[in-house]
Amino acid sequence: MLPSRAVGIVSIIGVSNGDWNKSMTSNEHEEAYEALIQFLYRAPIGLLQIQRDGHIEMLNPMSAQLLMPLSPDGNLENFFDVIQLSAPELKGMCQQFSEKNGVICDAIRIKPATSQHAMRVPEVLSVGMLKVDDNNVMVVVTDVTQEVEREQRNLARRIDSATRIDALTRLPNRIAVRDMLQQTMQRTKTLTNDVSAVLQINFDRFKQVNDSFGNATGDEAIRLVAQRLRSAVRSNSRPAAQIFMPEPVARVGADEFVVLLDSINDFSVVEVVAKRLLNLLEKPYYIGQNEIIASFSIGIVSLSGNISDVDEILGDASIATSAAKANGGAQFVVFEESMREVAARRGGIESELRIGLEQEQLFIVYQPVVGFLSDGLIDRSTGVEALIRWQHPEYGVVGPVNFIEIAEKSNLINVLGRYVLRKACSDFMEWKVSLGALAPRLLAVNLSRAQLAQDNFDTTLSDILRETNMPPEQLQLEITESFAAQDADIQSQLRKLKKLGVKLALDDFGTGYSSLSSLHLLPIDTVKIDRSFVSLADTSAHHEILIEVTVKVARSLGMTTVAEGIETEGQSRIVQQYGCDKGQGYLFSKPLVASELLKWIVAPT
Repeated sequence: MLPSRAVGIVSIIGVSNGDWNKSMTSNEHEEAYEALIQFLYRAPIGLLQIQRDGHIEMLNPMSAQLLMPLSPDGNLENFFDVIQLSAPELKGMCQQFSEKNGVICDAIRIKPATSQHAMRVPEVLSVGMLKVDDNNVMVVVTDVTQEVEREQRNLARRIDSATRIDALTRLPNRIAVRDMLQQTMQRTKTLTNDVSAVLQINFDRFKQVNDSFGNATGDEAIRLVAQRLRSAVRSNSRPAAQIFMPEPVARVGADEFVVLLDSINDFSVVEVVAKRLLNLLEKPYYIGQNEIIASFSIGIVSLSGNISDVDEILGDASIATSAAKANGGAQFVVFEESMREVAARRGGIESELRIGLEQEQLFIVYQPVVGFLSDGLIDRSTGVEALIRWQHPEYGVVGPVNFIEIAEKSNLINVLGRYVLRKACSDFMEWKVSLGALAPRLLAVNLSRAQLAQDNFDTTLSDILRETNMPPEQLQLEITESFAAQDADIQSQLRKLKKLGVKLALDDFGTGYSSLSSLHLLPIDTVKIDRSFVSLADTSAHHEILIEVTVKVARSLGMTTVAEGIETEGQSRIVQQYGCDKGQGYLFSKPLVASELLKWIVAPT
């Protein structure tokens, strides 16, 4: 039989001798009551009966075990005194509870403040208080240390999972891909006939989608790409038992995805998958009222080689993807060892180009643009085109074809572009002083897509015009036809530039995507007929007709024309015959440094 004080807890929870089933015999009643008391006494939780002032009237052994280490003086007379250092707020909560009965607090977790004589102390306790009547309170105390540890482990797993999942697409991210790649490579080594591969997929011109339609549309486009990839890779015909990776698609960058192919019988299957993915991804994306036509570049790396470094594999995949984009995009390229050397060389050029800009190794040459006069004469003061060159300390003079693309990809193009504009405008204004009426009347400067993609490029240009006192109507900015004709955002930027008063020219006309019928849609002043047409003008009737038609359409729209790449008298004669306004090419002059240009202009004809 338990001590009589233990019976108090039974009455607190509403159970007394008189409440038992009247049909029970006296012995049955006594046995059931004894079983209940035994249960309460041996319960694995602390149970206390206290008065509202905290005086402990009853506690079971577990209560004593849990609370004793907290007691400053080693006694358990008053619950609030025992708990004071750990949870001082409980006393106020109990005394301020105005209801006749009810839950005062439920499972409040506390970090025990232990006394000096404490041996073993729970790290976390849970305390609940139930008011029974005006003077009695039931307290439940539980050691929840293991529960908290379990929660912390689960939280850590969720946090780890969150750091491995891309928030936008819910696909694995780059961290997860690295782990999956490591496991795949280990698996591949044990299977002599097993073929695995990494496909890195890049959304060509994704920035253009964001700039043209907004970031929200861009995000939705990325989500749709993720859905297509996920459905396509999961719908393969491999047996489920052979599928090593639960989610073989991942997003590893803003516009980049990775597909891991495992347990492939032959590498040719990888190329078939790449073709299928390109066809699937390039179908139109309908987002709101917008129809987005996109292309993708894929770089492929086989895991069957001797490479064991995950970062090296991802780097090789990136190199192959860059090669696909450099070839025009909308295709896949399988990585080859020789590509590493090319990539390393490009990286070296980028570093050297930065140094070249700092040390002023870059300079400008000017190629004259002549006006066609009667009787075969030319006007040498018509204009000049500014062209960038690099005086490389090792290789000598390097042309733009060797570094402009690298400058664009490394964001150096904006620094380079500002330098060319500012320097060329300054030179042009100096010529006005030194040559007077013989000075060139027009300065042409090429613009890259990266420059036009800047939201504030018109402001940058306006500042340069003001700093150099350059008349805007004497500056002609030239943009390649291939991206002016198909990019609505670029066209919008061109209209901003037109408002500044500068002239605009469509360069390399005939090699891009526009047509004569759509020429009127572009805010263009001058059409520059590409050298590939001009070079065949005196040997191909077909190219003669193209030049003639281009000149007539341009003239009907109030545009002037320039024939590029004129190298022979025959080519010059034909373009003049069909009404071309101006010419440019080695027949007249190669590109010249400023001092040589001035001599050329004043030389007798």
